[in-house]
Amino acid sequence: MYEVERAEGVAREKAILVRVILSSQHEEEDPLDEIAGLAKTARTHVVGSLIQRRELPDVATYLGKGKVQELKAVVEHHDADVVIFDNDLHPGQTRNLERTLGVKVIDRTELILDIFASNAKTYESRLAVELAQLEYSLPRLKRMWTHLSRIKAGIGMRGPGEKQLEEDRRLVEKRIHELRTELTGVERRKERLVASRNDRLTVSLVGYTNAGKSTLMNALTGAGVLAQDKLFATLDTRTRRWHLPSWGPVLLSDTVGFIRDLPHSLIASFKATLEEARQADLLLHVADASNPAVLDQIASVYGVLKELGIEEKDTLLVLNQVDRLTDRGHLVPLLARYPNAVIISAKSGEGLDRLHDAVSTALSRSFADLDVETSAANGKLLAYLAAHGEVLERTYDGDRALIHVRIPQRHVGPLYQEGTSFKAHTYAPEPTPSEDDESRLAQDVA
Repeated sequence: MYEVERAEGVAREKAILVRVILSSQHEEEDPLDEIAGLAKTARTHVVGSLIQRRELPDVATYLGKGKVQELKAVVEHHDADVVIFDNDLHPGQTRNLERTLGVKVIDRTELILDIFASNAKTYESRLAVELAQLEYSLPRLKRMWTHLSRIKAGIGMRGPGEKQLEEDRRLVEKRIHELRTELTGVERRKERLVASRNDRLTVSLVGYTNAGKSTLMNALTGAGVLAQDKLFATLDTRTRRWHLPSWGPVLLSDTVGFIRDLPHSLIASFKATLEEARQADLLLHVADASNPAVLDQIASVYGVLKELGIEEKDTLLVLNQVDRLTDRGHLVPLLARYPNAVIISAKSGEGLDRLHDAVSTALSRSFADLDVETSAANGKLLAYLAAHGEVLERTYDGDRALIHVRIPQRHVGPLYQEGTSFKAHTYAPEPTPSEDDESRLAQDVA
């Protein structure tokens, strides 16, 4: 008999992990590594696993019939409490599997929702998680009651179970409507809050879950936010002041981590939480360089950014956690594909100076460095420059004022007015490294 681990005085459920790898899918080095991490985060004790490779999933049970029997034997041998699929199951497939196996069966989406529910701390994130959970459960609620559909429905013949199903469905749909209304209000407030900072530079951390975003935020700002070695430790956006050397103060935001096949309902529900990323001047895409599946994780994050409609936003790839690498040659293919990536270790501080320089360069692309000449009596314009830009130098010549200012491109328009002229400072762009620049790769990997 396996010794059952305990967490906070409660016995952990013993779980069997299952994954069906379809022929159209890329197979990772360790296909169950991520689902094992999710199961650990959900505080289950993994006692066994099973993998099947198929062309297409079985309509009734997702697994083939033979594998279902094999899985049943594994469940009985380990006296397991739950079977966790690293796939998304239809309600009927879940019901059929539970009937055969005699234990609870949950799929990838339900597991992620459960973790989100455990980690949600703020009112906003709790609303988002509850909405996603109800939208997930609604079709499964209907399938739970399909055995009642045989009851003849007519005057005086409506079955009590059918009435209960309709009542439950109405309650769930009503609550979904209420949550969507509440979240719409939250989103509008969040949009106004973020928009109120349009005179401040904003940088947002995005990336795969557990890539070290919170650790990086602590290293850059001393924020002291929660940083744990587990999936989805951060669900709520945190914004802190970051003094960027050679540039000045900017606002840095940490956001919820992404994951492969992140449920669409979660992405929609967390729209307010991700508003910081949507409105940021620059995204820092943090990736775990030590993870063997880092290329797939980077692709997954870009997929979520595309779903959010911000895939074209200025983004800087940051390869974090290089302190975990025993062989830095692992970085060569990464830098070959992403030659402008910045290599760092948020934990040790390695490469943070390079990150400062790269962020300053990236932000300069959205700013204009101008010499503005106007009347010294033009107080309205002088106040505008001070409010929306960084005045680097101010000199006067008689009744004329010359101001050297760095200002966001979006605030340049009002400078076009009679009696005012300005000249932009220009900088020669740095050459973009080519993918076959072996000397550059050798320097960064060293």
